[in-house]
Amino acid sequence: MVCVILTSCGGQKAQTSHFITADSLFQQHDSILGQADEYSDSIQILYAKGLKVSYQEDGIHVTISNPDPAVKHSKAEEFVITQPSSRFICTTALQLGNFEVLGLEDKIVGMNSLKNLFSPKMKKQLKDGSTVMIGKEGNFDLETVIAAKPDFIFVSASKHGGFEALKDCGIPLISHHGYKEVTPLGQAEWIKLIGLLTGETKRANAVFADIERKYLALKDEVEADSLNVPSIISGRQMRDGWYIVGGKSYMAQIFQDAGADYIMQDNEDSGGTTLDFEAVYARGVNAEFWQIDGSFDGDFTLATLAEEDERYTTMEAYKNKKVIFCNLAQTPYRELAGVQPHLVLADFVKAFHPEILPNYQPKYYKLIP
Repeated sequence: MVCVILTSCGGQKAQTSHFITADSLFQQHDSILGQADEYSDSIQILYAKGLKVSYQEDGIHVTISNPDPAVKHSKAEEFVITQPSSRFICTTALQLGNFEVLGLEDKIVGMNSLKNLFSPKMKKQLKDGSTVMIGKEGNFDLETVIAAKPDFIFVSASKHGGFEALKDCGIPLISHHGYKEVTPLGQAEWIKLIGLLTGETKRANAVFADIERKYLALKDEVEADSLNVPSIISGRQMRDGWYIVGGKSYMAQIFQDAGADYIMQDNEDSGGTTLDFEAVYARGVNAEFWQIDGSFDGDFTLATLAEEDERYTTMEAYKNKKVIFCNLAQTPYRELAGVQPHLVLADFVKAFHPEILPNYQPKYYKLIP
């Protein structure tokens, strides 16, 4: 097997030279899980700002905080891991994805009712009853939660309602703030928390090292090979204005690492934000590319976009067929994109600089006809 390994977690393989192209790297289909025993069983946090791990005599001390720069006073959660756990409840799609990339879906005994579920293994577990639906935020079925006998329940800072009731079940809650990380590798690194809790630390180190090496190899190739730096605008008109990704957000970092100039990079928001339509239009009308996402039944095309607002047809990206769209109803973006930043990056590199990845097939974001 030909590979590029970058130094990451302590005790992992030594660094070797970058001697293959990004395109061949992204065409590999080897199972990294089969190589897990070659990696360290000790976790080090390198990118995630909301996770801290300390190995002490009484166990593994974990500190969790909200890494969102906009949150000034985030109360930290601290707990000690003394033995592996095997039963968890997830309340968001991304939490589910953290288990999926590690091949640990069997550890999930309960999950909330997702509008779109893509994982074949989770569908099977729901069908055979090894995983149960616990309802939605604000309307959890507490009897079902208790009957599932979870060791921990993962909750989300952005979800309001229902979690207080879960506390009454006497089951420890753990906040999963991975989606609040503003760097792609920081967000993906939260899979190491799952590795710690399940005792599958070698597996978590192996999978993250694979994500890291592919992301950095592609980022380096873009920096080395790209003379053209196209501009890009994001989002579109929603109810209250033009919704964009913030200039300090995860997606803005993806744009930069993929070799593009984000029109709104001077915006200070670390998440999404809504601005006046005319203000965004004036800055983005001449952008070479346009990134949007949304749930849509059927094929989302340029004609579909024009039906939403005729003004879109005057934008350069529209006229030149350089609109990059992710259909949330047809791709597992909510489940897996946060833990597959190398593939999200590759999607945009394919659009911006197709010569770098001539054989790559986009997974989430694609140019629409």
